Amino acid sequence: MESICLIPARGGSKRLPRKNIMMFHGKPIIAWSIETAKSSGLFTEVFVSTDDREIAEISKKYGAKIPFYRPKKLSDDFSTDRDVRDHFINWLKKENINVDFLCYLYPTAPFISKKTLLGCYELLIKKNATSCQTITTFAYPILRAQKKDKD
Repeated sequence: MESICLIPARGGSKRLPRKNIMMFHGKPIIAWSIETAKSSGLFTEVFVSTDDREIAEISKKYGAKIPFYRPKKLSDDFSTDRDVRDHFINWLKKENINVDFLCYLYPTAPFISKKTLLGCYELLIKKNATSCQTITTFAYPILRAQKKDKD
């Protein structure tokens, strides 16, 4: 089965400017997500969707592919994850690239582990699910919370 990983990393973060490439324990924070995805052995390719040349260069240095620069209209404060995923999926279709699994991994997830990625993949297969999302506890904001059920 063909699996790829997509990491969305725009350059215009407002709360923490340049957060995707801030140094974290000796390397840019995005490097942690790229390296974990690559080391998992799950993905034939790891892609970064970005509008920013510096993010692109750093991502390439750590082994990600940058197939295009994301349009500005998909890199503002109002762009959603769905917009970014749809744009990437449309690019895959245009390039005649067929994949069975797409992992959408945030660039600011330095604690994601290979074990977690493998567990998500196994869960997708076992449950014949269409998606899997990692979750954790947090104190706030409750508006972004989801409730976990038995499945």
